[in-house]
Amino acid sequence: MGKSSEASNVHDHFFKEVFSRKEAAVSLLERFLPGEVVSILDLGSLESSKETFVDPELREHFSDLLYRVPVKGGGSACVYVLFEHKSYPDRYVAFQVLRYMVRIWEHELRQEKVLDPIIPVVVYHGVAEWNVSESFLALLSPPEPLKQFQPEYRYWLLDLSRYSDQELEYGVWRGAHLLLFKYIMRPDLREHIWEIVELMGDLVKEKGGLEWLEVMLRYLTQATDKIGEEDLEKAIEAVLPGEGGKLMGTIAEKWMEQGKEVGLEQGLEQGLEQGLKQGLKQGLKQGLEQGLEQGLEQGIRKGILSGIEIGVELRFGEAGLRLLPEIQRIEDVTVLQAIQRGLKTASSLEELREIYLPYLEGKDGND
Repeated sequence: MGKSSEASNVHDHFFKEVFSRKEAAVSLLERFLPGEVVSILDLGSLESSKETFVDPELREHFSDLLYRVPVKGGGSACVYVLFEHKSYPDRYVAFQVLRYMVRIWEHELRQEKVLDPIIPVVVYHGVAEWNVSESFLALLSPPEPLKQFQPEYRYWLLDLSRYSDQELEYGVWRGAHLLLFKYIMRPDLREHIWEIVELMGDLVKEKGGLEWLEVMLRYLTQATDKIGEEDLEKAIEAVLPGEGGKLMGTIAEKWMEQGKEVGLEQGLEQGLEQGLKQGLKQGLKQGLEQGLEQGLEQGIRKGILSGIEIGVELRFGEAGLRLLPEIQRIEDVTVLQAIQRGLKTASSLEELREIYLPYLEGKDGND
């Protein structure tokens, strides 16, 4: 995955963490949708949909969230939120959103439901000015006599750069998140970090606030190189005297632990994949000599062993490698697979050994 994809995924993950929460979605829509639209929606009954309608190859550019909102007096509406997190406007976003709207309606038809109206919302936080029309018909520019035959709709654009900081500072943590979105890609982020961190400081006083503070700090450290951890510690210390170093230290420890878990998972997958390729290649060669079925089984065994070797070192360090002579004695592929799974959950080498010791003891007893 390239750097641009990694950066896109950071923005995508942060957006989903924030606005997959009902409270955040309701507040955003209530605050920024046109008043006449808000007045007919029962936003208190908003429900999130788990469906996604964005093409897999486009998910590094778009993050879709779909909500179903009842209309006061009966009926319902789909509120479709599409997050555009590139650093430049996309002139074809109206076409992309229309495709997603059609997919939503197709899904409803398969469920034998009546088609619901959709309110498409595009949230933009790029650096360049958004100079693209919100009207789909503007993409076609048809002669007047042909306009009547073309689909026409518009999406609602929430361009954060068009709002003042005061307008975005609604509520407590929601204001901090929107300000962070607004400035994260801008060169003047450093000038506004104190304002953002001050709002973050209010989070600690709220229920679940420390969790959200951690989410935003992680986003700041991953999504930009304009702000360092030392800068964040100083800013937090100014807002929460005596807490800056402690908070950053606690969060850093948690990130390191999570990083180890991710590294273990990736290491196991990569090691297993590489090991399987090498093992299967050797196994096929052996298969020609000693029988294809036996050769393939040996190839799979060698592949799993390669993955386990990487896994024990990542999980338990050099001490873990001392188990390899025992593990390499195991011929049963199902036992090796159990060890591989156990690497993700075992808290000690003794716990890991308990998985395969009965096999070795039984094998030694039969020798």
